Amino acid sequence: MTRLARRMSMTIAVGALLLASLFHDAHAVTATPEYQLKAVFLFNFTQFVEWPPQAFANANSPLIIGVLGSDPFGAYLDDTVRGETVNGRALLVKRYDSVDEATDCHVLFVSRSEAAHQAEIFRKLKGKSILTVGESEGFISAGGIIRFLTVSNKIRLRIGLDSAQQASLTLSSKLLRPADIVTSGSE
Repeated sequence: MTRLARRMSMTIAVGALLLASLFHDAHAVTATPEYQLKAVFLFNFTQFVEWPPQAFANANSPLIIGVLGSDPFGAYLDDTVRGETVNGRALLVKRYDSVDEATDCHVLFVSRSEAAHQAEIFRKLKGKSILTVGESEGFISAGGIIRFLTVSNKIRLRIGLDSAQQASLTLSSKLLRPADIVTSGSE
């Protein structure tokens, strides 16, 4: 191959990549390794939490994992739960722009983009059997149930047991054992 042919071939390849990036799907963003691990945590939480029967519309309703606000998972969360079931229920991922839309889910990841609205979010979710998961400062104190913490490059869990009980959720000892248990007002 001549030098000119190689340059033309390289130019065409770069052009094709630029063109493909123009049509890039917003959900196709690749999650960082941290959020890939957190997506797996969200999936695993569904196996260690028991929801009351009234949390589901019927016996065939899916278990819904929601993301409120900016989505740090990209398609990875969808890929993680695709084809999976928990207690005979299919898993489904939904993304929400407002807490008012999120009342049909069972696990709700509250993105950092919603940190300023935590008080309003938990006020609107009061009495709902939704496992709330976040990573913002003050998440448990505001009424959240599980907070991801990064300590020495490791993800740790902090659980607000009071909030879980208020949501009528039963958390397995397998979930509680490795976590820091705190009361809602003492994060």
